[in-house]
Amino acid sequence: MELKSFLLAVFVIYSSQIQGSSAVTDVFVKRGDDVLLEVMDDVPKEFLVLVWKFNTSNVLVGYSPGGEPRVSTNYTGRVEFSVGNYSVKLKNLQDDDSGVYTARVTGDKEQTIAEYMVTVQGPVSPVDLNPDSVSISSDSCNLTVTCSTEDSHISSTFTCDNQTCSQEGGDQSKVTNSGASLRVHLLNDTIICNHSNQVSWMENKTQIQDLCPLHAGSNITIVIAVIAVIAGVIIMLLRCYFLRKRGKCDRKTIKNPLYGRSVRSADGDSANNPTSTYCLVGQNTAPRGSTETKTNNQPESLYAMI
Repeated sequence: MELKSFLLAVFVIYSSQIQGSSAVTDVFVKRGDDVLLEVMDDVPKEFLVLVWKFNTSNVLVGYSPGGEPRVSTNYTGRVEFSVGNYSVKLKNLQDDDSGVYTARVTGDKEQTIAEYMVTVQGPVSPVDLNPDSVSISSDSCNLTVTCSTEDSHISSTFTCDNQTCSQEGGDQSKVTNSGASLRVHLLNDTIICNHSNQVSWMENKTQIQDLCPLHAGSNITIVIAVIAVIAGVIIMLLRCYFLRKRGKCDRKTIKNPLYGRSVRSADGDSANNPTSTYCLVGQNTAPRGSTETKTNNQPESLYAMI
């Protein structure tokens, strides 16, 4: 009993000396990148030594006021220490560098002034999105897709009509074997498969109408309507063009160069006229009411048989 009481008293005294302990801060670092760990708590104005440790036992760097920082041999070239704010920068982190990093000062009392839980992660692998089944009826379309990575997969079913699509059970997600997140969800008319962790992400996506033509019906109707309107406008323009061109053809009484006599207009007496009727194309320069035509310069006139 006496030994247990003594050990308990020592533990209480030692615990009371460790003050200013900071909450552990989670930090995620991409493999190969650097990380800066800063001291967030106040540092005593006078202290004997400040030490950064990894997993409580491995010393990264030690510093005493008025001296030079002493970097551990195992971390030479990989650790930078700032005397100004007592922060430490770790370079080129690898998977083995994941763990708890702690900064402590020792003086009249010992206290923790910074504590980080660093997790080193690699980039996630690409993700594939493939349809498993598609069922189309007159008014709906059901499809199932699979979102997969190197070590995991997730499936989801979608139901669509002519207007909207919905995802059965809402967004689907899971944690992969490597600790990343795999998620498949619907955004507007797009199915998105996302593979991500805290330092990287990859995604693959497809349009609903590529798998369910039924859902694209309303869009097709709009396109057909637009094409019909454009075609109608083109036909009207062509009609106007030909009508205007025909309006330049004025029926007149002209002198028949073949028979040497006059040819009256279609409204006049045509009993003595040949069976051919001529139309003068061009600007009429004769006075109004005159039936005489210009015959001196025939090459300048153009005749067309109707």
